[in-house]
Amino acid sequence: MIESSDSTYYLSKQLERKKIVKIRFIVVIGMALALGTGLAAQSAQWAPVPGHIMTKWAKQVSPKNALPEYPRMQMVRKDWLNLNGLWDLAITKKEAARPSEFDKQILVPYPVESALSGVGHMIQPTERIWYKRTVDIPKAWSGKNVLLNFGAVDWDCVVYVNGKEVGKHTGGYSPFSIDITDALKKSGSQEIVLSVFDPTDAGQPHGKQVLNPGGIMYTGTSGIWQTVWLEPVVKSYIASYTAVPDIDKNELKVKVNSNKAFNTASVKIDALDGKKVVSTASGKPGEEITLKIKNPKLWSPDTPFLYDMKITLTDGKASDAITSYFGMRKISILKDENGINRLALNNKVLFQYGPLDQGFWPDGIYTAPTDEALRYDIEAMKKLGCNMMRKHVKIEPDRLYYWADRLGLLVWQDMPAGGNPPDMQANFERELNEMITSLESHPCIIMWVVFNEGWGQYDTPRLVDMVKKRDPSRLVNNASGWSDMRCGDVIDMHNYPGPGMPGVEPNRVAVLGEFGGLGRPIKDHVWKDSGSWGYVSFDDAAKATDAYVSLLTRMLPLIGKGLCAAVYTQTSDCEVEVNGMMTYDREVIKFDPTRSAEAAAKLYEPQIAPKIIVPSADQGVSIKWRYTTEKSADNWFAASFDDSSWKEGEAGFGTISRWATKWETNDIWIRRTFELSSLPAKPELNICHDEDAEVYINGELAATLPGYNSSYESFPLSPEKAKLLKIGKNTFAIHCTQTNGAQYIDCGISEPGEKK
Repeated sequence: MIESSDSTYYLSKQLERKKIVKIRFIVVIGMALALGTGLAAQSAQWAPVPGHIMTKWAKQVSPKNALPEYPRMQMVRKDWLNLNGLWDLAITKKEAARPSEFDKQILVPYPVESALSGVGHMIQPTERIWYKRTVDIPKAWSGKNVLLNFGAVDWDCVVYVNGKEVGKHTGGYSPFSIDITDALKKSGSQEIVLSVFDPTDAGQPHGKQVLNPGGIMYTGTSGIWQTVWLEPVVKSYIASYTAVPDIDKNELKVKVNSNKAFNTASVKIDALDGKKVVSTASGKPGEEITLKIKNPKLWSPDTPFLYDMKITLTDGKASDAITSYFGMRKISILKDENGINRLALNNKVLFQYGPLDQGFWPDGIYTAPTDEALRYDIEAMKKLGCNMMRKHVKIEPDRLYYWADRLGLLVWQDMPAGGNPPDMQANFERELNEMITSLESHPCIIMWVVFNEGWGQYDTPRLVDMVKKRDPSRLVNNASGWSDMRCGDVIDMHNYPGPGMPGVEPNRVAVLGEFGGLGRPIKDHVWKDSGSWGYVSFDDAAKATDAYVSLLTRMLPLIGKGLCAAVYTQTSDCEVEVNGMMTYDREVIKFDPTRSAEAAAKLYEPQIAPKIIVPSADQGVSIKWRYTTEKSADNWFAASFDDSSWKEGEAGFGTISRWATKWETNDIWIRRTFELSSLPAKPELNICHDEDAEVYINGELAATLPGYNSSYESFPLSPEKAKLLKIGKNTFAIHCTQTNGAQYIDCGISEPGEKK
């Protein structure tokens, strides 16, 4: 276990324990009432399904303590009853009615496919899952309404209480609540039944869940996979709220939504620093209420300060109260002294670096075995020097974001991908809005990622505009990698192993949404004994660490050019994919933590922008070249060659996303002239070539570059080749050859910037 170096963490844990001591007492009593003396017998029947590696936390899991923590830390009610534990289970044909017998048991909230569920059955599109359990409602709740809450159920479910249908929900990632008061019996045990259908990857948002896992796709999750709980409320209660900080005005804007408040209802909000109330404001449900936060303590990865908050809704004589928290922070785009767009946190430029986080576990698949396991991943990221993670095509349980808030880790939140055929697009957009609604008050989340690599991509500009209007306080990434639709706040490229960067633009920031993927399988810590893979493979920690540090070191000049963030693939291994910083069971950190953290720390230091001598297309300027795809003469590269019969086109040339002039043949020859008023001391070619390139300056061969790169890189000219440049008119001539795949060519000249 990695110990947190954040002293505020220990203080926050003490406060949290004080807050939830009563909650846990009620949980224990409630579970005893609900399960009675049969719990010990049921526990004896449950066991994890063998066959794969497990995390160390799996040993802590049992029917008595399956994720016992309160699941929703931004809406805490003091009275609640955790329904995690053993439920009866039946798996039938999709069309079947409720079965008369439930012949299995499952440990909720672990998905049916997981080892920790005790079932380990791969649900098929022809099947339906049925859950059943009974519960006794605590007598202290008499006279109150009872909400049945689900963190998430994948995918389409119907809920019954005492044989009466009480609600339906579609969507594998969204929390939902049902008021079951009218279906409850006056006394005795209450029966809860769920019917769930999940085709896994038949068009709905499913992320990396598939029926046939392999490569970069993993085992599916079906049914209940997050905490289920009951809580009592008054008839007019707090259904949700949003909290948006404004550090420029020292304000927090809060909107509290009630289920059915009357005109007489009122809302009071208290903001606290520890026990001290620092601001109080009142208003009506559904209206924006502004709290003044004098001299706010700002939230950041280095200082993740959180204010506590209490919200009280009063309607007549009855009141509903929740406790919560918020962070004062701002994410924005600023131009640096060179006019390059940069990501800024709290009005200060901050480079963002961290892993692509898949959120899979060998024992729980989509569900972490324990809350401590969720926290561990974030602590491990911070120990390795990361200040950010990209939550990859998955929405996590709320407590993951709570730990990111508490420990200080920025989050880019992906919308889970799906095929999105026309008949499923309305569903995708509904779930996209539900994602924002459920997570928008977490300070850690600073960017929404609408699409990943073109998976299911459609109507991108419209959806980006929808998200920006829905949440103007955050940045929006239209598509991470491959299929940029020239909208949103960032241009995002993927480059394995990399690093690389997209071209600098006048209105968006340049980010590296995925790179790395250094593979290292470690015996006894792999999902399967054979078949594991990585983008690049290493056999020991020293070599893997050297390669990892080299990747981060080579990123430094890219930051000077305008790179604003980078996402390393990935936090941990996932099934047969062994590209993780850690093994799948989280037992081994594959890179030396000290060296890794030191290399990451340099990414956050100011980097010197190179001096542009001859611009290239990645500077966001229009540059014209003469070009031909048919060699016209043997002396095509000579300074005196007449290229007036060649076509004129704008750089770059190729088929990948940044091309301005399409080039699809095997060969291309390009020429341009440029003027120099002075000679650079240390000239470098700033070139992107896919594939082999020959570069001539003033009729002489300056560089031969075999293979390809996926982004612009600097290649220093030797002192001898640097002498090819002259005052006045100069000529560039380049031949690029392509054999397969994507292609591109463009070139300029720069020299390293000097520290001031």
